[in-house]
Amino acid sequence: RIEGMRSSQWRWHLDEMFVKINGERHYLWRAVDHEGEVLESFVTKTRDKKAALKFLRKSMKRYGRPDSIVTDRLRSYGAALKEIGAADRQETGRWLNNRAENSHLPFRRRERAMLRFRRMRSLQKFASVHASVSNHFNSER
Repeated sequence: RIEGMRSSQWRWHLDEMFVKINGERHYLWRAVDHEGEVLESFVTKTRDKKAALKFLRKSMKRYGRPDSIVTDRLRSYGAALKEIGAADRQETGRWLNNRAENSHLPFRRRERAMLRFRRMRSLQKFASVHASVSNHFNSER
């Protein structure tokens, strides 16, 4: 199935956003492909190299290595990509990561409707289910 999804330019857009769970800040990491499909969602308590590395390894184990990885200028991405050996694939630019930034909007809309999350596990489940449902029914792409 993954090989069928691959195109000539397999590009990922990575981004993280904060989500509050019982008033405490957590981070939702997301990987979006070049067509706007959410590949992976991952929740952590921190936004450091260790969390970025765990997210990247999980994504690459499931989907393989992309040709290029577009990120914002968060230094955790650079450090994690260097450790994996994919630092040469990283692209950063002022508007390059808009695809990942805009993928957060439907999630935020649904999050507001739910009012809040109470546990990290429920946020992880919701994020992964929301991604697969929105990938299936999104007609705007």
